[in-house]
Amino acid sequence: MDLTFLAGGNLLRGRRGWVRVAGMADAHAGPDSDALTDEASEDEPTPTFAWSNMFIHPDDDPRSDGGFDDERTLLVEYLRDQRLTLELKCSGLDAVALARRSVPPSKMSLLGLVRHMSEVERGWFRRTMAGQAVPKLYSAEGERDGAFDDAVPDPAVVEEAWATWREEVAFAERFVAEAADLGVKARQVHDGQAISLRELLLHMVEEYARHNGHADFLRERIDGKVGQ
Repeated sequence: MDLTFLAGGNLLRGRRGWVRVAGMADAHAGPDSDALTDEASEDEPTPTFAWSNMFIHPDDDPRSDGGFDDERTLLVEYLRDQRLTLELKCSGLDAVALARRSVPPSKMSLLGLVRHMSEVERGWFRRTMAGQAVPKLYSAEGERDGAFDDAVPDPAVVEEAWATWREEVAFAERFVAEAADLGVKARQVHDGQAISLRELLLHMVEEYARHNGHADFLRERIDGKVGQ
């Protein structure tokens, strides 16, 4: 089991959430362990395991259990699961929480991630694979951080972000469904290199998985929800 020790306490975080292990704290505590604990912000949630700290009960999880046989279905469904995971990580939060940034100097927030993934979906499926001459959503050409810079705690900004993300995802899903095969290729906008739909789908799974890892930490710092 992949376990992470929480300094200054006897909590371990595994794949199923936080568990309390007696007698572990002294074995791992170092000279700075108390200082690390004391430096924790008072408004940070205390990590404990309970179903109430999870996003959804496993019986109600909308994601798949795998078991796909053919390559196309495997790539499409794994990407779908990663997209659903991002939605789960953001569920139940208001605009202020969604726009809360991690730690300086990072500008990353859950809202910023949603906007960033809209830009990624648009860049790869509309601009690259479909060859549409459409502008970027949140940044000027050559700029990278507009999706995060303007991720402000405004309900209207949140509503727009989700509507745009769902629109770009819907376009991507239609494009993949209508593609003749996974070998379809296009030239990348930024460097002119060829990329196949097969490689793009794999890259998108990687992209979402990476940012869902970021979302794990962002969400846990907001209200303590972990896992899944």
